[in-house]
Amino acid sequence: MNIQEAPYDAYQLVWFKSSYSGDEGGECVEVAVSPDAVHVRDSKDRTGPRLTFSAAEWSAFVSYVAALD
Repeated sequence: MNIQEAPYDAYQLVWFKSSYSGDEGGECVEVAVSPDAVHVRDSKDRTGPRLTFSAAEWSAFVSYVAALD
């Protein structure tokens, strides 16, 4: 996992809000997928830092969270 300041190419990514994020303006997460990474950012600070995961890291995270359900 890397933490990055949003570079200019961040605006070319197609972001979508997590299905677990509500519409009340609370804790909202957005995700974008590129050929080499999965990017995660705070929807309330779209130009701020974001997390970048490899496909393997993201898959492990999603599998772990799904097992908690």
